[in-house]
Amino acid sequence: MRLRRLVPTALGSLAVMGSLVTPGPARADDFSKPDRGFAPPNTVLSDASPASLGLDPAPIAESVAQIHAHEQSPPGGHPLFAGAVGIMGHEGHVVERDASGWALRYADATTELPRDQWEPMRTDTIFDLASMSKLFTSIAVVQLVEEGKVSLESPVAAYLPEFAAHGKESVTVRQLLTHTSGFTSWLPLWSKWPDKASRIKAVMDQPLTNPPGTTYLYSDLNLITLGVMVERLRDEPLDVVVHDRITAPLGMRDTGYNPTDKARTAATEYQTAPPRGMVRGEVHDENAWSLGGVAGHAGVFSTVDDLAALSQALLNGGAYRGERILSRKSVDALITNFNEAFPGDDHGLGFELNQRWYMDALSGPRTAGHTGYTGTSIVIDFTSRSFAILLTNRVHPSRDWGSVNVARREWAHGLAASMGIRPRQGDTAWVTGADNAATTTLTTPVLPVGPGGARLGFDLFLDTEETDLLHLERSTDGGATWTALPFEVRDRGQTETADGVISGSGTRRWVQVRADVPTGSQQLRWRHTTDGGHLGRGVAVDDIRIQGPGGILLDGEKAPDALTPRGWRLAGRDAVA
Repeated sequence: MRLRRLVPTALGSLAVMGSLVTPGPARADDFSKPDRGFAPPNTVLSDASPASLGLDPAPIAESVAQIHAHEQSPPGGHPLFAGAVGIMGHEGHVVERDASGWALRYADATTELPRDQWEPMRTDTIFDLASMSKLFTSIAVVQLVEEGKVSLESPVAAYLPEFAAHGKESVTVRQLLTHTSGFTSWLPLWSKWPDKASRIKAVMDQPLTNPPGTTYLYSDLNLITLGVMVERLRDEPLDVVVHDRITAPLGMRDTGYNPTDKARTAATEYQTAPPRGMVRGEVHDENAWSLGGVAGHAGVFSTVDDLAALSQALLNGGAYRGERILSRKSVDALITNFNEAFPGDDHGLGFELNQRWYMDALSGPRTAGHTGYTGTSIVIDFTSRSFAILLTNRVHPSRDWGSVNVARREWAHGLAASMGIRPRQGDTAWVTGADNAATTTLTTPVLPVGPGGARLGFDLFLDTEETDLLHLERSTDGGATWTALPFEVRDRGQTETADGVISGSGTRRWVQVRADVPTGSQQLRWRHTTDGGHLGRGVAVDDIRIQGPGGILLDGEKAPDALTPRGWRLAGRDAVA
């Protein structure tokens, strides 16, 4: 069956866990409310309960429980990660802050320390951010752009002449920031070259793998290069630039390179090559370590509260507590997709955009973030003025213990699902889509459609992974067989047609659906299927109405009990905490 997406990719992104639909007037927690733009620049974070902001506490509590569960060892196995600290923010308030598990648990790659030597996570535990460090380098570059000292479209070689070696003379600053430079993804700098100078030269001398601008390939070399460029233009080390121009103005006292309070840091990996033993308080990334712990691609350490301050500064349009690190225009550039030529690899300046694989139901065109190899992630949703930050030490004691993407999605999902959506009509709407690998149906009674046919209309809120499909179908044999019913989608004056199936996301608003129903006795149904991958906010259907020449055949607002749900539920006023 042909799939045609009728709504721009990424309709918002919030899973249907907890209460999807919120009745009454639009509120701060209304996920279907239009993009609110930046928060006021004087917004300063304070703690608040989810319920006080109109959020449903249940999905948030469930995500906390899921994180805790990952820290338990199954029989004969190991936990997904030793410990974690997470924070969630919404509309200028911290609505969840949780620390669990262990900052230090293992003596080596397989052996646990004696139980009395385990050190618990604390909300102020300092984590190695790994590749989340790239965001700080990117902000430092954009500050140079803002000052007119760098042009995004200028060749990098204009600022680092040695970078032109081996055919890189046309690579631009923007291409480095968006990982479209053509660079290979990685080099073993720490083992193949003897000192910092030769390692930096190796990056400058490295030829391209692809022509500039033709391929998206995530590369540490892009940000290593930009770090060197920042140092050259500022005539200061990168760590000094980041401190003086980003972290100090924002009051991020626990953020920086090479932390001095190592006892507060979360341990990472037990390394044998190089023979570093249990790494703690030093950067985990071997290349960054070989560069003295300060590099454009890795090396920054931080806490959840410091990262919350950075997130709020960006949501405020670049300012926090009276200090401005970027203009509103520059923050817009951070979250503008420069990679439209590479669908699925949306990227602003340093920030990844709309990546459902870790942003889950918070993902959308104006959702920015990044992950780190050590088990860290940050998700900043500008549309709902929210952020979800999860820091784990997933490489403690071994990088081979697996991915924590499921936990990243669960954390983002919990915040997303706490935000309600107003029904388009009345107090309730039908919702589905909370579970992976599921099929749900919502079926009408038998409809006696007379000569001239009938017209179906309903309102649709759609936020699904592209492979999670909503089908509109009809049956003339009592439900034994079903065929697709084509329909139109109307959204803000534009009309598109579909052959009976739709998926996607992006607009975070209700659209209108209309379909012609042929003559004959028949049933209609909405069938939603999810695969085993990622979830979005799901599907909501409201104001179902079927009318023929002789009058109304079905009014879903007046008679919701006429519909038969299997896996769908009628959510509204009673579902909101």
